Amino acid sequence: MNPSAQPLALAGGPRLRDKPFPAWPVFGAPEEERLLRALRSGKWGKLHGEEVAEFERRFAAMHGCQHGIGVVNGTVSLRIALLAASVPSEGEVIVPPYTFLATASAVIEANAVPVFADVDLETFNLDPGAVERALTPRTRAIIPVHMGGLPADMDRLMAIARKHNLVVIEDAAHAHGASYNGAPVGSLGHLSSFSFQSSKNLTCGEGGIVCTSDERLAEACRSIHNCGRLPGGLWYEHHVMSGNYRLGEFQGAVLNAQLDRLPGQTATRDRNGQWLASRLARIPGVFPQRRGPECTRHSYHLFLFRLDARAFGAPRAAVLRALQAEGIPVSGGYAVPLYRQPLFVNRAFGPYLAGVSGRLDYGKVRCPNCETICYKQGAWLEQNLLLGTASDMEDIARAFEKVHAHRAILNSITV
Repeated sequence: MNPSAQPLALAGGPRLRDKPFPAWPVFGAPEEERLLRALRSGKWGKLHGEEVAEFERRFAAMHGCQHGIGVVNGTVSLRIALLAASVPSEGEVIVPPYTFLATASAVIEANAVPVFADVDLETFNLDPGAVERALTPRTRAIIPVHMGGLPADMDRLMAIARKHNLVVIEDAAHAHGASYNGAPVGSLGHLSSFSFQSSKNLTCGEGGIVCTSDERLAEACRSIHNCGRLPGGLWYEHHVMSGNYRLGEFQGAVLNAQLDRLPGQTATRDRNGQWLASRLARIPGVFPQRRGPECTRHSYHLFLFRLDARAFGAPRAAVLRALQAEGIPVSGGYAVPLYRQPLFVNRAFGPYLAGVSGRLDYGKVRCPNCETICYKQGAWLEQNLLLGTASDMEDIARAFEKVHAHRAILNSITV
């Protein structure tokens, strides 16, 4: 029977799907073998073991960079990149408002000022035009986020950076294995930051890395992540304000095994994501994240899309609830722009930005596209769904089609 001919699960009909989607993380004997080898070696720290050093070399090479510096998480990697790039105290750093907190909070922890520039409504990525409008004489850096794994418009952003002598730090927390005009994400800016937190496409539970092909920047990152030490220097000789942010050997062991899986998983996500986007785009009011030809590989950490309630014929919240009832774990995404978070509204910056916080008023910030996405239209599916089979993708598409076919009833459902 055609699922669209059956009542919605939300209205008492049968669920379209009861079986689970692929679990995350994926692991097995290779992770176990590497972990046990690291454990039995007795060399559990990066400075004495081999796992992190091996992973740094392999990951950097895979992402087109000469240097990789493994650190404890993706937030720290952003902060280290800002410090290594010598972004001055209270200098301005342009960031998108549709992203996880860390993209902006790392700027504050580097004692710099986050300046929010709007995203493109179709790509969810930082809009270069908005970046140009946000420039001031105090601007020192740009942090584009490859949102959901779709590479940002790096050609235009790098042109802006060259014109104004700005540092570009790629926030590639979503973009392991993605590519832009054939070049790996992570190699496109001056520095890049990746996360290995539990949900990420490459994970060891917690972790991060800074990548670059600039020897000077790499040396600065290594010093900052290792208590301010310098190569060849004394153990108790510290040159810069820093700390111990080194990634551990157990995390390195897991990451080395996971890295072997990444190319195949990325290919699967990209194939399924493209198929699903093509299918869902046929449904009125469903607008998958726009992917241009410059995206030569999308890592699909998130399958992002917009739901236009008027075109679809039902409120976003009701549509999402109906999809969840059919067995599709869909989310509305970030509920508010970053500049509406209490941290920014209340300027709760702790010891940072003391000299300028009085003149900062994030309550006046307006990014219309971001607000449309957050408050009205944004939604996503998580990356593990895209590791599924063709049948799994068919179930997702049929659930959308079923909900659309019964959209009229959703207008009377309270969520």
